[in-house]
Amino acid sequence: MQSTVTPTHCPYCALQCGMNLTPAPDGTVEVSERTDFPVNRGALCGKGRTSAAVLASNVRLTSPLVRDEGGTLVPASWDEALDRIAAGLGRTRAEHGPDAVGVFGGGGLTNEKAYTLGKFARVVLGTSQIDYNGRFCMSSAAAAGIKAFGLDRGLPFPLEDIPKSGCVILVGSNLAETMPPSLRFFTELKENGGTLIVIDPRRTKTAEQADLHLAPRPGTDLALALGLLHLVIAEGRVDEEYVAERTAGWEDARAAAMAHWPEYVERITGVSVPQLREVVRLFCEPESAMVLTARGPEQQSKGTDTVGAWINLCLATGRAGRPLSGYGCLTGQSNGQGGREHGQKADQLPGYRKLDDPAARAHVAEVWGVDPDSLPGPGRSAYELLDALGTDIRSLLLMASNPVVSAPRAAHIEERIRSLDFLAVCDVVLSETAALADVVLPVTQWAEETGTTTNLEGRVLLRRRAITPPEGIRSDLEVLHELAARLGVEKGFPTDPEEVFEELRRASAGGAADYSGITYRRLAQENGVFWPCPAVEAADVGEDALDDEEAPAVHPGTPRLFLDRFATPDGRARFVPVVHRAVAEEPDEEYPVLLTTGRVVAQYQSGAQTRRVAELNAAAPGPFVELHPRLAARLGAAEGDPVAVVSRRGRAVAPARITNAIRPDTVFMPFHWPGEGRANTLTNPALDPTSRMPEFKACAVRLEAP
Repeated sequence: MQSTVTPTHCPYCALQCGMNLTPAPDGTVEVSERTDFPVNRGALCGKGRTSAAVLASNVRLTSPLVRDEGGTLVPASWDEALDRIAAGLGRTRAEHGPDAVGVFGGGGLTNEKAYTLGKFARVVLGTSQIDYNGRFCMSSAAAAGIKAFGLDRGLPFPLEDIPKSGCVILVGSNLAETMPPSLRFFTELKENGGTLIVIDPRRTKTAEQADLHLAPRPGTDLALALGLLHLVIAEGRVDEEYVAERTAGWEDARAAAMAHWPEYVERITGVSVPQLREVVRLFCEPESAMVLTARGPEQQSKGTDTVGAWINLCLATGRAGRPLSGYGCLTGQSNGQGGREHGQKADQLPGYRKLDDPAARAHVAEVWGVDPDSLPGPGRSAYELLDALGTDIRSLLLMASNPVVSAPRAAHIEERIRSLDFLAVCDVVLSETAALADVVLPVTQWAEETGTTTNLEGRVLLRRRAITPPEGIRSDLEVLHELAARLGVEKGFPTDPEEVFEELRRASAGGAADYSGITYRRLAQENGVFWPCPAVEAADVGEDALDDEEAPAVHPGTPRLFLDRFATPDGRARFVPVVHRAVAEEPDEEYPVLLTTGRVVAQYQSGAQTRRVAELNAAAPGPFVELHPRLAARLGAAEGDPVAVVSRRGRAVAPARITNAIRPDTVFMPFHWPGEGRANTLTNPALDPTSRMPEFKACAVRLEAP
């Protein structure tokens, strides 16, 4: 085992906090502060501090597993396991066609692995049926950003700009628990005289830090944003010069907003008119201001329109594309940004190119050495892909995802997974989904491999290998290389991550997410590089500069987008007219309460890894139902009593947590656990028509004593 200190990044959220790893003689790995990385400046949350615990051999998978004739998963050799996967996928393709084979990825895969997985699906399998769990996280914000700005990057500015702004509206984010090291930027905002406004149905730890907290009814964020824009117009606070010079489509958006007068919005949201007016004042009076959204407004069946309404507010007030101002999305998963840029999403090719764009297909096909016509077209979105398992899709290769816990209407998705002819899973641990597989492959994890991720700022980072993986563990790149060879493609799937990244650079060149000017060497030297970062040609800098080692011919990267123009053909941002509509499933007599879901500080996503860490389990041992005292009194429930939450899709049971921090018409459940407390048994898979995002954040339920 190596004994040096390795600077790297946390495997969890999209902050990608810097940390140092040091192997110890007893085989453990020490995590320590790394103060040189500007995102966290050494600070780590509990998940980051304990992240090395999952590296232990008694926690993670150490051997391939195959299902024997009796239905039990048993250890097997790598050759046997890979042969079974190739045979299973190949048989389905031969008998039912390439689109009968599905591929499902994850936002935790490095850029190299996400890129290779997309290439494998389209070149080796020839299937259009590939998507990933990032569809459940940021897709509505991405769709709205592309409509308005012509480009999707979570934050168009670095986190370091936040404390310098005059006002930040934080919509549907509990970052004090989901990404705790980021809270310092908002604390510094207040210390600098800026204002923090938090919009959340719950009085979370984040809301407690706010100068003003609004608690709207779940699913009404769209109406709230439209009501604020109505007041901006009515009070004469529109930046008319900016709107005329830098935007298009204002009149239609203006007319739509004017239909949402304050009293109407108050009835919908429960937010009072005086509070609405105060938000407008606090947002419009400073020279600079920002709106940041997260899963709250995005995980709705109207999430794209909801984010679009908040963007319209920024545009009307002249905020977007100006220093210390603008709209941004707080991306969730570790590589949620890069994961959607390089080809594992159903409709995309590397570089954030569209799969149905002939020029994009031609460019990527040339890099891959294939005929553009051989590339399949766009496939199903994540939930639609999972819903088709066992019928149209007969076999599935799944990497870095646990939909048995994380997908909406999870009991149904579990049934669909069980109905597959063949399932292969690559994972670090035996997740609830992996436990259903025909073959499970144990793969390397973050500290055991080198690769790049792209954090929520659009900063491409180098995660370095710090330790040697246990014997018998292979990387996802090695898995895809071996499977490609067994399925008849001998070349084009290298196992070295830097070699893959060099190909990714070429494939992304000229695309919206252009990485062509980024190299591993630059990432190591510069602590990350912001995309877009195109390669610089000799003509751009002069031959003398290219010959001079002291004057490197490199693009500096783009920390701040849109300061000169937006990424649209004419450089103008687009207003998109939107109107309020109800959630897909409103409460009624049978299901009179709204359920919303989210995370807690000590667990992460489906909990497949964090639930294996003793310290984290001690802090958050299981699911719960958060409800208001009035609701608890009507149910006759005391603190800690089991409460059954029932929706049209199923039933979950968990202990009551009674608090005044939630609305009386709403209950909250965290979604990290399987079993009878699985929150996603209840959630509604109603999809946003543009982003195909399911409506995790609002569904109708009733409460019962179990």
